[in-house]
Amino acid sequence: MVDLGRQGARILLALSLLGPLQSFDWKIQRAIETLSPSPLDRPMHFVSDVGRPQLVFGILLAIAAFGGPEGAATARFAILALIPTNLAVEGLKRATRRVRPDGESSPGNGSFPSSHVANAFALAWVFSRRWRRGSIVFFAFAALVGFSRMYLNRHFLSDVLFGAMIGVGCAWAVERFLARSPRPLSASPEETVTR
Repeated sequence: MVDLGRQGARILLALSLLGPLQSFDWKIQRAIETLSPSPLDRPMHFVSDVGRPQLVFGILLAIAAFGGPEGAATARFAILALIPTNLAVEGLKRATRRVRPDGESSPGNGSFPSSHVANAFALAWVFSRRWRRGSIVFFAFAALVGFSRMYLNRHFLSDVLFGAMIGVGCAWAVERFLARSPRPLSASPEETVTR
């Protein structure tokens, strides 16, 4: 059994190493702030709003309802990937309590890491497994979500990068779990890939 005290100390040490990133984060943030206001304002709000849970679950419901057996498997895979992604993100938000670039400070809604970005990259991984030809588009859109969160002064670069790693990491882990599961919930992600 893992010693939780040592594991907790390792997590705290890793988080303390983020300190030097603060000055770099602020330099990037100030550079992005010079872009606003601009014609990008409305598109960036739109891209950021695409990550709202209601819209995400609506899209997954449509994929499940109209995508046949492969659509249902893809939607299940997405939901299973989003669960650990959001648990990891919310745990880190509460542990770090990082103040957002716009000054908002909320113990339950910290800046680090970005949940929008974590979810966008988790879904990009899932969708790229189902529709391989669209991989570049899915990941490019996820990166655009990350930029929109910095542009709107809601996240730092490190929030976005760590969110992306969490999203991809959790989706990859769920994919591996489903592939090895003796009794999968549905077709494995590899079986749902459209050729």
